[in-house]
Amino acid sequence: MIAAALALLLLVGVGVYGLIAGPRQPNDPASDPTPTVVAPRESESGRPGPPRVEPSNDPDEFARNVATALFVWDTGSGLMPLDYTASILEVGDPSGEEQAGLASDIAGYLPTREAWIELRKYATIQHLTIDNSFVPEAWDQAVEQAQPGQLPAGATAITIEGTRHREGVWNGEPVTSEHTVSFTVFLACPPPAPEFRSGLCHVLRLSQLDNPLR
Repeated sequence: MIAAALALLLLVGVGVYGLIAGPRQPNDPASDPTPTVVAPRESESGRPGPPRVEPSNDPDEFARNVATALFVWDTGSGLMPLDYTASILEVGDPSGEEQAGLASDIAGYLPTREAWIELRKYATIQHLTIDNSFVPEAWDQAVEQAQPGQLPAGATAITIEGTRHREGVWNGEPVTSEHTVSFTVFLACPPPAPEFRSGLCHVLRLSQLDNPLR
């Protein structure tokens, strides 16, 4: 009972309580620090849309793609934070069970509407450089303690470590800032099946920013 309680607290503490709501490899750090290139989509108006998360059936690659898209935004694009949220939700849990929780998680990574409007005055843009990605030891412990059916098929967690870069204009002069960030992407890469998008990975939830699993 104590072990089960610890597993529950572990998952709840990082915002993934929905993962254990109902039925439903070694720790290998990635060495390539090059950020994933995510091409912006064109909106119906012809202007660039929010970045698209590149699909993948590899957990580490997919988590990096999600992380890159999550941090790439441009306040001068004519888009708002909800547009960027929708882009991530497109690769969310196909069952829809985690969508509301995922939307709430994403909101913690994006500026509020009011802050966005303010940042737009300074032509603020942002992107992420990924330094490291790995399956955290705490996830392995959670899987060991989870009861059958508590986690979706192919569920895993990838912790991302990197640097958030922002650029803008202040008093007519370009300014930049950098901030180290870390977080965990909870995802599932189930075996190929029609209901699982032919085996492609999808996002379940995100940890709080700078409060990842280790």
